[in-house]
Amino acid sequence: MKLLIAVAALWGAAAGVLLPRAAHRFSVQSCGPGVLALTTASLCAALAAATGTRLELGVWLLLGPVGVLLAVVDLRLRRLPDALTLPLAGAVLVLLGAVAPLPEHAGDWTTALYGALALGGFLFVLSLIEPDGMGLGNVKLALGLGAALGWYGWPTLMLGTLAAFLLGALYGGTVAVTGRAGREEAVAFGPFLLGGAFLGLLIGAYTA
Repeated sequence: MKLLIAVAALWGAAAGVLLPRAAHRFSVQSCGPGVLALTTASLCAALAAATGTRLELGVWLLLGPVGVLLAVVDLRLRRLPDALTLPLAGAVLVLLGAVAPLPEHAGDWTTALYGALALGGFLFVLSLIEPDGMGLGNVKLALGLGAALGWYGWPTLMLGTLAAFLLGALYGGTVAVTGRAGREEAVAFGPFLLGGAFLGLLIGAYTA
């Protein structure tokens, strides 16, 4: 297990070093490779520790760096490009579909598909109610994250969703307390959505 975690961390670090170049393609400047390498390495190591040798780990390790890239782009530009969110959704479903018929996994592809539709649909309804607070980029991101969370079942999907909104609320409360609530700058929800999904995925993998 230690070797697996170390390999996952090395993979994450290598991917993190390359992320600034990918971020630059989306007009993101001054993106430090050291911070991204450490972040991506930590994320991949945590996923390996939670998932173990189950086959879906390969899916999480391929998609984890994309999640970090999306968080960086959304934080800097306040947008989630279709060029990242839509391929992410398709890749999650296709890769998990490839894993599903094989032994040594702990998930269900049908629930992953329903999870994508459920989380995407939920955020779409929120975008209709409050379009200034929930953009369509978040809806498209939710398709991929809902599929990943749904792989481990409905409780994991609900946990990841709740964690995302709790993280967002915590940030909003901090902003209000520090006196920055009056700023008109929109808050990027993508990083909270990704963070909540990461926490849900870790707990789902540990308990699967």
